[in-house]
Amino acid sequence: MATALHDLNGEPKFDTLVLDDDYRPSDAEEFMCAKHKAYFLGKLRAWKESIVEESRATMAQLQVDSLREPDLADRASSETDWSLELRTRDRQRKLIAKIDAAIRRLYADEYGYCDVTGEPISLPRLEARPIATMTLEAQERHERTERVSRDERTD
Repeated sequence: MATALHDLNGEPKFDTLVLDDDYRPSDAEEFMCAKHKAYFLGKLRAWKESIVEESRATMAQLQVDSLREPDLADRASSETDWSLELRTRDRQRKLIAKIDAAIRRLYADEYGYCDVTGEPISLPRLEARPIATMTLEAQERHERTERVSRDERTD
């Protein structure tokens, strides 16, 4: 059962909509209806919170651990581990920016539509990659063009 506040037009406000835990968007519903938006908003917010929590844990661990290993090999191994961890956190910081952009698109009624073609992005694609901004076909064309451009620059 879904409950929500309503906007001036009587439509449910997606950011106050409460969905059942087992709800999944369906092609039988209107594309990017309030339920779809509420579902993806929840998914994006949960993903972001998970990343932020992992980052907090990493920072706390960095403050506790010391890189003052007496053995040079142990020290090098620790530094390598932390370097990889920090690079991962940097990638996740960039991912948070993409999640925030997806949330902004939800509120602007642009979420779920391809930036290139304006067509709806398939629900399975959005389920797998909620920050997707292009249909699979547009993404493939973009990657082919990018690969050709990169190959031309290296010649």
